[in-house]
Amino acid sequence: MGDTYTHGHHESVLRSHTWRTAENSAAYLLPHLRPGQSLLDVGCGPGTITRDLAQRVAPGRVLGIDRSTDVVAEAEAAASNETRASAGTDFAVGDVYALQHEVASFDVVHAHQVLQHLSDPVAALVELRRVLRPDGLLAVRDSDYGAFTWAPRNELLDRWLSLYHSVTTRNGAEADAGRFLPAWVRQAGFRDVEVSSSTWTFADPDSRAWWGGLWADRVRLSSFAEQAIAYGLSDRAELDAIAEAWRTWVAEPDGLFVVVHVEVLARP
Repeated sequence: MGDTYTHGHHESVLRSHTWRTAENSAAYLLPHLRPGQSLLDVGCGPGTITRDLAQRVAPGRVLGIDRSTDVVAEAEAAASNETRASAGTDFAVGDVYALQHEVASFDVVHAHQVLQHLSDPVAALVELRRVLRPDGLLAVRDSDYGAFTWAPRNELLDRWLSLYHSVTTRNGAEADAGRFLPAWVRQAGFRDVEVSSSTWTFADPDSRAWWGGLWADRVRLSSFAEQAIAYGLSDRAELDAIAEAWRTWVAEPDGLFVVVHVEVLARP
């Protein structure tokens, strides 16, 4: 559908994506995995979660897809350096709205932080349901920007969140996707919907430096910045000020940032 990806693939974005593991991003799914399952990882990015999941279903077949050719190439290169992850694991360019797979091809379909970037998440879920086996399992997890919380208060970080919502709305996406996951999954025809939530918490000096540093870079250098300016929603001076607010937050000894996620497991 030609959706616009708000984040893009600047290094500051990939810095976050390569940090993700099955443990910190798909723990709700892990108890349901077993050796020999076939698994599709949609929106796999650089493949760090994909490779972790592959180890848990080995010798099952695992396929990670992403719409970015460059990111898929990066995932393939990383997997080739990990013997355990590369066996039975493939990566390919793919479209979540039109998967190149037969009906009932996979035991598990996983999508992490994907639906929040789509203009029609229900249509994507219908397509994911199509390729799941009748006894298969859907696993989707998305953050909810409207539920993020931080301390201390900072008007420029408030502005960052407002601006992020404005940019994603202009892109036809839903930044607060987490709260809508259960409804979207049911609208797509899934059953036995199981809902949970979890968080990423950044409160110690090292984690604050990492999280605040990547966002200070994102608001200046990523596609988010380019779109905010192109849409007439912000300007370079304001983005620089927001970036500096992130660096100020990093230095706060009692600084805290909590990222809220909603997770859904469901059957086709």
